[in-house]
Amino acid sequence: MSAAPREAPAENQTADAVLMIRPARFAANPETASSNRFQGAAAADREVAARAAREFDGLAVALAAAGVRVHAFAGARDADLPDEVFPNNWVSFHEDGTAVLYPLLAPNRRRERRHDVIDALRDQHGYRIARVVDLTALEHRGQYLEGTGSLVLDRVSRIAYACRSPRTHDAPLAQLGRVLGYETYVFAATDRDGHPIYHTNVLLSIGTRFAVLCSSALRDEAERRQLIERLAEHREVIDLSFEQLHAFAGNLLELRTPAASVIALSETALGSLRAPQRRALEGHGELVVADVGTIEKHGGGSVRCMLAEIALPRA
Repeated sequence: MSAAPREAPAENQTADAVLMIRPARFAANPETASSNRFQGAAAADREVAARAAREFDGLAVALAAAGVRVHAFAGARDADLPDEVFPNNWVSFHEDGTAVLYPLLAPNRRRERRHDVIDALRDQHGYRIARVVDLTALEHRGQYLEGTGSLVLDRVSRIAYACRSPRTHDAPLAQLGRVLGYETYVFAATDRDGHPIYHTNVLLSIGTRFAVLCSSALRDEAERRQLIERLAEHREVIDLSFEQLHAFAGNLLELRTPAASVIALSETALGSLRAPQRRALEGHGELVVADVGTIEKHGGGSVRCMLAEIALPRA
């Protein structure tokens, strides 16, 4: 855990808008398979890609119907980008007008970064982008930090939580903390077979008044207790089992609408929750549920991975 950074203004915990990229050539990515044990192996297949596109549309429509502003961009048909449906790994947006570009482990994922998308959010959709923080040069040093996959942000308290993995390294995390004025809180987490969990947002989600955590993934008892105590200071902690972790129950995201808070999650995740856990979540917002089973099975990520929150101010 790092020392607290310089004082910086608090942000809202939730955003009212999201960036989504509709996948043009979705498939399992062989370049990410070794570090993502949630991802199933499969050859590129047109029907798999078509199902993934339909699942994307279903989530986008469900969020828009709930009152979330969805900025959906078409994927790149002329490039082999099997994971482009997960834009939160290459960019994050912040209330002070900052956009951050992140260093990614897999070479074919680095081509997902799109300045045209950032330009469109500014020039066509009316967001103010005051600066772009580019951390991508760290890739040349073998140092990676994959956006709000690697990071789970407590935007109110300005704490960036991260579990170490082949995709999440201490040096770029510390650099991000200095740039954004965030304390960084680093821990070790493994899946039920003892392998490092590739992204923090698979095991932890932080909302305004709740946190979802698979505490069993932290094998060090003192580290586990400390994290739970930290989260419980201001939030109800909903603890998950390993079975629920692998059903993507931790990969959910609270958003806000003009009327209320909503919590976006997959049908797989919802189906894994016990009744008390579901009631606890429902106490914090309307559940917006979508079937993204193909994306989960072949991409190794779920609803939260598909959403890059847009916390930018309006121009």
